[in-house]
Amino acid sequence: MNGVFYIGATGLETQQRGLELVAQNVANLNTNAYKRAEMRFAELVATPAVANDVAPVALPASDLASGVTVATIGRVFAQGDLRQTNRPYDLAISGDGFLEVLGPGGQTYLWRGGTLKIGADGQLQTADGLSLKTQISVPQDATDLRVERDGRVRALVPGNTAYADLGQLDVAMPDDVTRLVPVEGGYFRLPEGAAVQSFVPGDGNKGVLLQGSLEASNVDLSTEMVGLLLAQRAYGANAQVVQAGDQLMAIANGLRR
Repeated sequence: MNGVFYIGATGLETQQRGLELVAQNVANLNTNAYKRAEMRFAELVATPAVANDVAPVALPASDLASGVTVATIGRVFAQGDLRQTNRPYDLAISGDGFLEVLGPGGQTYLWRGGTLKIGADGQLQTADGLSLKTQISVPQDATDLRVERDGRVRALVPGNTAYADLGQLDVAMPDDVTRLVPVEGGYFRLPEGAAVQSFVPGDGNKGVLLQGSLEASNVDLSTEMVGLLLAQRAYGANAQVVQAGDQLMAIANGLRR
């Protein structure tokens, strides 16, 4: 079969994925600390060897090595806008770094901050019920909770005029942030073999903690709309490639000797 069909098919499949990513980014425009997804393309420049010159019609278009395909889908970890809420259980990171939380199976997830709560066991948790890895317990009779810029967590309990230290929150830095795997709920999972280091907030230009603030999504609506238009135009161009190939095949089939 004419290779133009495979070239057009891979282009259609790739641009469809691009449209889905734009839709995903726009849908999370108001999701706290969301990091926009970005697709990177790669050109397919070779066709696999085929025995006896028979076209591999059973292979999907993405395996025929013609046209363009998705190389990787990564995340843009640029800082989102910081919005002050003045709510004591809202927490954001200003700068680089993540907070470590314990996933449902005990695995480590990385989190850019959000709304905290006190669980039934008295531990600080995310709004989804995942405990912070440092497992900081808050006294039941605490009347005020403070999270300092350097990560110190302190509480005021009745009968005391001074705040009691409850623990320390560190910021975690993976060795390669581009390899992080997004997990539902705004968390990121470390890939196999990845390493992570912990730092005191503010140490060595690392991020600091801001209580009473939330980080907004870093999605820019105008940028996404431009990306949407480009993907639509590219999708239409690839559809025309397939249509032109179909017309050429129709002409070839109609020729008489």
